[in-house]
Amino acid sequence: MKQVLTERDLMHVAAGSRLHVPADAIVTPAARDLATSKQIEICYQQPGSAGRVVAVAADHGGFTMKQAVIELLTELGYTVHDFGTHDTQPVDYPDFAYKVAEAISSRRCWRGIVIDGAGIGSCMAANKVPGVRAACCHDVYTARNSREHNDANVLTLGANTISLEAMRQIVTVWLSTEVGAERHRRRVEKIMEIERKFLGRT
Repeated sequence: MKQVLTERDLMHVAAGSRLHVPADAIVTPAARDLATSKQIEICYQQPGSAGRVVAVAADHGGFTMKQAVIELLTELGYTVHDFGTHDTQPVDYPDFAYKVAEAISSRRCWRGIVIDGAGIGSCMAANKVPGVRAACCHDVYTARNSREHNDANVLTLGANTISLEAMRQIVTVWLSTEVGAERHRRRVEKIMEIERKFLGRT
């Protein structure tokens, strides 16, 4: 049965807060008007997100944004595996990119997100792990393209290059976009064929 959100449900919700509801929830017109007047943001969870595990990690430069990413993923209904780092003490980004990439390669997690200063180094490190297709995205267009055209399974972000609001938009679009037409799937397979040619070489 779909959840129906009424004006009465919003009476005691604090002004300026976020309210998380299922993707198929019905919001009555009166409830929507009240939410607007109280500046309450109604957040719809992504369909099918329950039970999907997203691996997350960051170096010291990305720690603060990582915490915001975890908050967003929780809001959207995803399960989060936090691989660190857990404070702002200096660490090496390849170590944390590898942890997420290995979790994706071994299929212990569904998708991965890694944050460092620019997002570039973590992308390079993650892409060394077989089966990983990491994409460094800096806006909604590149996020959607990386999923629709390249079936990216790891997203890397630069904490020094995007705002927290941009991060929210990028992550939401990246997680909700599926790989596109058959021609894109065929090209992704060619990417993976290149990888297979080098596996086993020393």
